[in-house]
Amino acid sequence: MAKKSVPEPRLTKLSVYLYIPNIIGYIRVLMNCYAFAICFSNKRLFSLLYFVSFVCDGVDGWCARKFNQVSTFGAVLDMVTDRISTACLLVILSQVYRPGLIFLSLLALDIGSHWLQMYSTFLLGKASHKDVKDSTNWLFKAYYGNRMIMAYCCVACEVLYIILFLVAKNETENLIEVLMGLAQHNTPLSVIVGFVLIGWAVKQAVNCIQLKTAADICVLHDINKKHSP
Repeated sequence: MAKKSVPEPRLTKLSVYLYIPNIIGYIRVLMNCYAFAICFSNKRLFSLLYFVSFVCDGVDGWCARKFNQVSTFGAVLDMVTDRISTACLLVILSQVYRPGLIFLSLLALDIGSHWLQMYSTFLLGKASHKDVKDSTNWLFKAYYGNRMIMAYCCVACEVLYIILFLVAKNETENLIEVLMGLAQHNTPLSVIVGFVLIGWAVKQAVNCIQLKTAADICVLHDINKKHSP
């Protein structure tokens, strides 16, 4: 006699909200709120909390795959948390360093490229903004197609920003002078800065490619709508 299959429990809104990776996302939000509240009074604790939150970004993705708890809400929560966290740190750096416009421009590029990429993903009917297999740009495909490359570039960006925040002594620091000062001294910190600068540069290049590629998709979508019967 064949055994009766046990039906899977019906999903509810609450059960999705309480997915393990989503709970990790809520903890990241609270951690970042507290970190930015104390960023000037306790730089080291801020840097630790910020970096732990960033590491949790990888943990929640692992949990989503491990426990089969991948969700659209979780993906959006993850991206919004990442973008807002980085944006807040860039705003702080823009107040500490001169010219501050450099960090504000990086902020605009980061948010603009990711927002357009996410929107163009939905226009194409793809499940993830990381699905760029049909792209003709080798760097773009290498970045999203290799987890190690993407992880290195993302970590490099955040580590560079944290280091710049930690070494700033006042609110009128010259960015070029600080970087030159770090490069002139043969210390472990200068080696780390040199290493992460490469990953930072690659990520900014990918952001520029992402911005242009996603914008092209949006424009082509409009053209196809105009010419469709």
